[in-house]
Amino acid sequence: MARILITSALPYINGIKHLGNLVGSQLPADLYARYMRARGHEVMFICATDEHGTPAEIAAAKAGQPVAEYCAEMHNVQAELARGFGLSFDHFGRSSSPRNHALTQHFAERLGDAGLIEPVSEKQVYSHGDGRFLPDRYIEGTCPNCGYERARGDQCENCTKQLTPLELIDPRSAISGATDLEVRETRHLHLRQSKLRDTLDDWIDSQQGWPVLTTSIAKKWLHDGDGLQDRGITRDLDWGVPVQFEGAPWQGMEGKVFYVWFDAPIEYIAATAEWADSEGLDEAAWRRWWRTDEGADDVRYVQFMGKDNVPFHTLSFPATLIGSGEPWKMVDYIKSFNYLNYDGGQFSTSLGRGVFMDQALDILPGDYWRWWLLSHAPENSDAEFTWENFQASVNKDLADVLGNLVSRVTKFCRSKFGEVVPEGGANGPREAQLVENLATRLRAYERHMEAMEVRKSAAELRALWVLGNEYLQEAAPWSTFKTDPDQAAAQIRLSLNLIRLYAVVSQPFIPAASARIMADLGCEDWSWPKDIATSLQVLAPGHAFTVPEVLFAKISDERRAEWEEQFAGGR
Repeated sequence: MARILITSALPYINGIKHLGNLVGSQLPADLYARYMRARGHEVMFICATDEHGTPAEIAAAKAGQPVAEYCAEMHNVQAELARGFGLSFDHFGRSSSPRNHALTQHFAERLGDAGLIEPVSEKQVYSHGDGRFLPDRYIEGTCPNCGYERARGDQCENCTKQLTPLELIDPRSAISGATDLEVRETRHLHLRQSKLRDTLDDWIDSQQGWPVLTTSIAKKWLHDGDGLQDRGITRDLDWGVPVQFEGAPWQGMEGKVFYVWFDAPIEYIAATAEWADSEGLDEAAWRRWWRTDEGADDVRYVQFMGKDNVPFHTLSFPATLIGSGEPWKMVDYIKSFNYLNYDGGQFSTSLGRGVFMDQALDILPGDYWRWWLLSHAPENSDAEFTWENFQASVNKDLADVLGNLVSRVTKFCRSKFGEVVPEGGANGPREAQLVENLATRLRAYERHMEAMEVRKSAAELRALWVLGNEYLQEAAPWSTFKTDPDQAAAQIRLSLNLIRLYAVVSQPFIPAASARIMADLGCEDWSWPKDIATSLQVLAPGHAFTVPEVLFAKISDERRAEWEEQFAGGR
């Protein structure tokens, strides 16, 4: 049994996330966590809401709420939506927690003692219209690199180029839209990442098998232009982790807070401590996941994120951990994703374009979305959501292949043998071939899941479902029953066990549907099918079951057209 630590990039607190956000981090992380648990490994799956920085302040101001109140409310909303999509976090924390405040200040103190933080006088934009300094994310303008008109003052979300507010063309306040901006001098703390450049370069080179997308982005930030730059880690904001605290070595930092991208990744550690607190456990319970001197040396740590988050997780957060001089667990593998686009354009939280998590669950249960998103995950390139493709995938994969098999087998059994697993005779050559084919496909499915190849895993899972349908068509128990009821009973006995096998191996992708199948089968044996022949005998003759309701309903052309029109504009 392995110990596996899994973290998903933290969703911003500034509103409900869209499907592109979901498939870029949390959903594939959940897929991997569920699979590893199913294989018997000890898993710690951590996520949290990212509650500091300008997005939180702007969203709270628009909602007319104090920022702390807004964040508490939105955390509950996001947690409830996560449950709706079946995200199986061991803990869903908050970056505004006391744990994260204390840990962030601890890391800052350690980095300061190591000479890796220094105060820097810098020029920052002051907005006369807003009467305040504007941190980089409070400023929008046109990206000088790609021309995107809503680039932020720290990074363009379109081309991912790191920016400064002074580089933006036609800059304006993201709060008020004011353009009467002035550059003034102020002082901030900078993390001297450049001093760790060679160390980080060597560390990245030592990582085996990282996705090309991950390493290429990291190397680009390390080597392009002037290479890895020192980065400001404080901002002129009211909401965040205070820079001034007992033992803080910096003067003149009153009223400033740590930059959200400094404290947000630290929340991975803090959220694990929050988990221990919530379970009534001691400090050793969370430290065994994060401190290599306290047991974390045998942990495999995997991170999931969209490509725009890669630079901070391959460079800035590792610089924090390494620079602290303490034995913190470093990431072993970073699974990064490209973007999911929406029907010819981009998903956008700021523009309200695309389907958002709450809207999706209002339309259909979470498993419909899980299946489409994971089977079309933007791994090697950007992907695109279209309603036509969504309809086809739901109808052909979930309804016609898996749902149809479950319905036909259980209903036929009820009509001929009652709602119990029939006895029947012995299996024959056709069944032996099915077992062999299932074993081949299952091993391929396992290899892809362990390698975090999401789309390939989905394709193999569907292929497993298809094998069952092909067997049912060839065996044709409805015809066999007319001449040899015992043989038909054996075919149905095997088919019912096959449905149970499908529920077990499909659970990482469609957990709610799998749970429904198991409940209707009256089975609590979720053991992974290590030996196919043995797994196809779990439900013994005489075992009672209930014919399930429709597992997956087909999407009609009329409903698809309604949704296309409903979501043609913004939120």
